[in-house]
Amino acid sequence: MLFVPSWFMSDCSEKRVVIVGGGAAGFFAAITAAEALQGRGTATVLERGPQFLQKVKISGGGRCNVTHACFEPREFAQRFPRGAKPLIGAFHRFQAEDTVRWFESRGVALKTEADGRMFPTTDQSQTIINCLMESARKAGVTLRANCGVERVERRDGGGFRVYCSGAGESCESELPPLAQSLSPRPTRGEGARRAGEGLFGRPRSFTAPLDCSALLLATGGCRAAKSGDLATGLGHTLVPPVPSLFTFHVRDPRLEGIAGLSVERASVSVRGANLCESGPVLVTHWGLSGPAVLRLSAWGARELHARDYRFALRVNWLADATVEEVMALGHRQRELTGAKRVVNAALGGIPSRLWERLVAATGIPHVTQWGGLDRARLQALGRQLVESEFAVTGKSLNKDEFVTCGGVALGEVDFKTMESRICPGLFFAGELLDVDGITGGFNFQAAWTTGWLAGNAMAERVRSGQTRRDDATA
Repeated sequence: MLFVPSWFMSDCSEKRVVIVGGGAAGFFAAITAAEALQGRGTATVLERGPQFLQKVKISGGGRCNVTHACFEPREFAQRFPRGAKPLIGAFHRFQAEDTVRWFESRGVALKTEADGRMFPTTDQSQTIINCLMESARKAGVTLRANCGVERVERRDGGGFRVYCSGAGESCESELPPLAQSLSPRPTRGEGARRAGEGLFGRPRSFTAPLDCSALLLATGGCRAAKSGDLATGLGHTLVPPVPSLFTFHVRDPRLEGIAGLSVERASVSVRGANLCESGPVLVTHWGLSGPAVLRLSAWGARELHARDYRFALRVNWLADATVEEVMALGHRQRELTGAKRVVNAALGGIPSRLWERLVAATGIPHVTQWGGLDRARLQALGRQLVESEFAVTGKSLNKDEFVTCGGVALGEVDFKTMESRICPGLFFAGELLDVDGITGGFNFQAAWTTGWLAGNAMAERVRSGQTRRDDATA
């Protein structure tokens, strides 16, 4: 017999909003909507996976880069390779300063690091998760994990009918906020018995409709076109998704054996493209990473995809120095410490292990002293420092590529409310949109902002009975 939970069949669709996706944007929208409704309607979050806020948990190395300390909306929007223009107005309505106030009003203090990134003072993403879960509990948000949305239909009477699969396991408001993630794991035998069950032995797989007056899609980035099927099924256009914020795969003798080494002030560019970024560069086991590389990958997401992630990367290990400036430093070094070996006296603060590799790549013998370095070799060393070229042969994952370029076309969404211009009552938030920022807390801010705008607009829709008016004019 098909088990249909009572929460699917409740006859309150005119006062219900449904949020598909239990990430940052979806949670923020649900909390905002529930708080705005003040008990005059309900907000339900449907999450396909077993837990909520998983990207929040792993972001920032487990610290959660909540936002960025830039409080001018237009300037903030310039950190988005895609979506900058429509986000200007959105950030005027809810920006980084509002995010800081939102969390601090709920007991979570944030701190600003030297590069502008903002983290909870605890340096633990769990602090942010606890805050969001507790805020959802207090607002009366209904949370359903293991509840995948398979399709959505527009109802003849207005609003939507949502078809789900999975057990729809509850994280009820009366339970501790993290009861689900803290519950004991089943034994191997028990796990096999429960594989086809939900909570309390209920059948796990079923399809049953859930009606609502407003629907928010906040399912995250479209790593594949199929991820946007719910949006396209309701008439929307999907800009083809490609990865953003990824690292570069490089195999080169100059980088072998020095993984973990970082140069704080460097610049990277792509030969034959108008792409250049500055900042820290990190040597990894698979190539090059760090903020400068990640930002370059964001701005060049589509062009680098078109090149199949095979291109020549130029690195200036001294940020913006020129060959002539390096030669001037070399002449001064020769005058001051001419007896020192070149390999033992680095220029410009280059880390010693990297310096050794660059000197060797220049062809300077290990025993050469600064006093014996001729002009031709000094010039070659200068080029190695400011024009090092590396063959990129692919991309490497950055935290499971949790940012993508592409998604729902921005012209089809009203950024004042995040409502669809095509399908009334349908809203979008977060990375499902063709919006993505560089690294540094910008993508989370886009999630908070679009979630807040959508949550308020959905609540207003419920309060005003907009669903019935849409149907009357259809």
